[in-house]
Amino acid sequence: MTRSFFVSATMSISEESPLLDALHVPDASGDCDVYDRFTKAQKNFIIFVVSFAGLLPTLVTGTFVPSIPQIAHDLDSKGAVVSLAVSLSVFANAIGGLVWAAYSSFYGRRPMYLWGMPILCIGSFGVAASMSLRTLLFWRFVQAFGCAGGVSVGAAVIGDIYRPEQRGTALGIFFGASLLGVALSPIIGGTAAHYWSWRNLHFSLGIWGVIEMVLIYLSFPETSHPQSGEIRKLAALSNHPQLGETRKLTLPFNFVLINPFNSLWLLRSPNIMAVTLANASAMVTDYVLLVPIAYTIGARYHISNEALIGACFLPSGLGNFIASPIAGRLSDTMISKWKVKRNGIWVPEDRLRAVLVGGLLVPLSVGLSGLVTAYIAGPLGLVLNLLCLFLNGIGVDFVLTPIGSYNVDVLQSRSAEVIAAVTAFRAIILAPVTAAVLPSIEMLGVAGTNGIATVIALVGYGLIVLTIRYGGRMRAWVDVGYTPL
Repeated sequence: MTRSFFVSATMSISEESPLLDALHVPDASGDCDVYDRFTKAQKNFIIFVVSFAGLLPTLVTGTFVPSIPQIAHDLDSKGAVVSLAVSLSVFANAIGGLVWAAYSSFYGRRPMYLWGMPILCIGSFGVAASMSLRTLLFWRFVQAFGCAGGVSVGAAVIGDIYRPEQRGTALGIFFGASLLGVALSPIIGGTAAHYWSWRNLHFSLGIWGVIEMVLIYLSFPETSHPQSGEIRKLAALSNHPQLGETRKLTLPFNFVLINPFNSLWLLRSPNIMAVTLANASAMVTDYVLLVPIAYTIGARYHISNEALIGACFLPSGLGNFIASPIAGRLSDTMISKWKVKRNGIWVPEDRLRAVLVGGLLVPLSVGLSGLVTAYIAGPLGLVLNLLCLFLNGIGVDFVLTPIGSYNVDVLQSRSAEVIAAVTAFRAIILAPVTAAVLPSIEMLGVAGTNGIATVIALVGYGLIVLTIRYGGRMRAWVDVGYTPL
């Protein structure tokens, strides 16, 4: 059974009764607003659960890097070969995110967590027990694939339970907690590699997955809207008297093959593509600053201790953690403010005005960091660089959080899919960037490389300005099934 069956089934009844009547699945709460199904305390608990699940992808990827020398020694291999596991996990995250997002739009959010967490646990235990490079790479793929839905499905969950005027604040908290893993994972990985064992670290990640799975199973509700999710529509259609024999084909427990790459087709929207490129441009600066940090800040200021190198990531993570909820709340404020100005008319692009407030910190911070590293030595240079990392963390979240909320706003019914598509496309862009950073620094120097990143960030900022100004016209160019309410 595929989605084509759903289309044919709905077409078969269209001549006899209104399509909307056929697809209506009553809410158990009657006329209650879909955003009022959960109390404030329940919503806070849901954010807590999905934020912890959102932390896992960054921890799984980030904690591995400091362990590479120890893993290479234990498996009698080379660091360059073991580092292939990092690229493999990025690939698995991109593919896995698309898969979990596509199926969450069909079956709902809760099942995706319950299916993904066991895969994460098995993969983590497999990594911990690996005795050869081949088995390590296999289990790394499984591990990363299992937790890949943490961000895309988590963002969709929040889009399910919060109104647009409150959604940005909640997503800001979620993204802030998720991005905190980017800063914490190098410290955790480095400390574990130095004082503990990389095997114990991945065993602990598996235990975390077990705890998360039990928590979700016992207390996490289904959040997708009662009228959404094609499996629910199929179930409703199966009870329709005019479908006859199709009933046995549309039971909710039937497995449906879905092409996860269909989500990438959402990127043909000019609006989604523009904000995705802006999103990626901000992340480019993050990678340019953090990936070669041992060869830039570490080498320039004579820091060789792995733990201290890892600590240099903290200002960026702290900036992420502080700025994300602020950016989210500001984006909500922009929505409400401009809605009043337009006499109750809501324009989704108003949320992006929050980017204009802090987004300029992105090019400013990466440009200044390059100049400081090149020309200012000693403790003063180190302090200024750490300040630049902090400001970059703030600026990046002032770009990412409103964009993430905007994507959920305009495609709420496919919110997990659009977040996954954006993440996958961003990974395609960032993969070559990661590989090119160190060669670029060797050829052009830190100031030159950071200067290129500054220009890229300014281009991304310009795309946001254009989307705010012409967003309505751009949405009219290509309709990808926008569902702003």
